[in-house]
Amino acid sequence: MAVQRTPLVLASASPRRLDLLAQVGVTPDRVDPADINEDPLRDETPRRHALRLAVEKARAVSARQAGAYVLAADTVVAVGRRILPKAETDDQARACLKLLSGRNHMVLTAVALIAPDGREASRLVETRVQFKHLSLQEHADYLAGGEWRGKAGGYAAQGVAGGFIIDLHGSYSGVVGLPLYETLNLLHGLGWVPAGKAVP
Repeated sequence: MAVQRTPLVLASASPRRLDLLAQVGVTPDRVDPADINEDPLRDETPRRHALRLAVEKARAVSARQAGAYVLAADTVVAVGRRILPKAETDDQARACLKLLSGRNHMVLTAVALIAPDGREASRLVETRVQFKHLSLQEHADYLAGGEWRGKAGGYAAQGVAGGFIIDLHGSYSGVVGLPLYETLNLLHGLGWVPAGKAVP
């Protein structure tokens, strides 16, 4: 006999994450963005930073969404141990672009899931990305377009900056903001059931 399905809450306002989930047939019942301090801790590595933020976001939203699965994620762009900001100003975007031009960098996306019974699971996905060497005109045109605003490292792989990427090793969906393979494994592993399927 089927019973009511447990709701899924996405702890993110990112339309990219909603689009990625829809791509694999997952539609959250609610969107409840976490509002936490995302500043790195002193001496925190990019990997630890991404994982900590994903878990903290999930816990913050789970505390006010009783009886639901809560899914959260965080994406960090790093050059070595340096964590690049989510660019909010022209100067930040310009600095990110200059640092990424002609170099390899890492995109680290962590995913965390909390079940209604309090069980937690998380994954960290690392992807190496190489940018082409950008000309001064490409710098200027990209900055003028404003696509960088609010993006980790000042770019979105699914946008204009996708034309800057000459090599990518890892998860493309992770670079966009949510590694789909790992996310589905977490959901299934903690017992979430998609809409349209009976719950035994």
